[in-house]
Amino acid sequence: MYMEKLNINEWAEEDRPREKLMRLGADALSNAELLAILIGSGSTKETAVELMKRVLNECDNNLNTLGKMSINELCAFNGIGEAKAITILAACELGKRRAREKAAERPDLGSATAIYNYMHPRMQDLDTEEAWILLMNQNYKLLKEERLSHGGITETAVDVRVIMREALLHHATIIALCHNHPSNNNSPSRVDDILTHRVKGACDLMRIYFLDHIIVCDGQYYSYREQGRL
Repeated sequence: MYMEKLNINEWAEEDRPREKLMRLGADALSNAELLAILIGSGSTKETAVELMKRVLNECDNNLNTLGKMSINELCAFNGIGEAKAITILAACELGKRRAREKAAERPDLGSATAIYNYMHPRMQDLDTEEAWILLMNQNYKLLKEERLSHGGITETAVDVRVIMREALLHHATIIALCHNHPSNNNSPSRVDDILTHRVKGACDLMRIYFLDHIIVCDGQYYSYREQGRL
């Protein structure tokens, strides 16, 4: 019986390369599936995944061999034109360049002084308060910095739920909270104390280490950790 071939967008969602990547991460996809995402479509006879499986099979399933192919050689495959061939070779070249580069150095933020030195340049000239969260791994290396809010001259609102969401999304095991005082008075307010207490409670509940809450001023800072308040 003749069976009509389904396009990728007609597959079950769990089988589509883009949706699979979003759900499981890039490392869950085969080389053919990753390349299929890049070329976008196959031909009237086969899906993008099937097309790339065929191309890879001709390369002994070796990406290095694929990267050595010419545009003309790739265009010899039915379903691959110049645009798709260029996309494939560009991806292979990026892979080679990434392999040659060293991993990016992540700042070590394991102390109040290190956190202050990192945040001071972006906060020293602010005329309103901003609150930032620093997300770190277990070695106190920065994973991501995120501005939580900015606003008033004397205070800014911070949603503890947003802090926890960002920590979980980025798999942070350590976090530090920072905000500035435009008055350059580094003494914490009652609102600062309440926020610190709430963040500490949420971190304890989620088993995330709350390293510090730093109040950044120009030339000085206040550390809840150094003052024995965490």
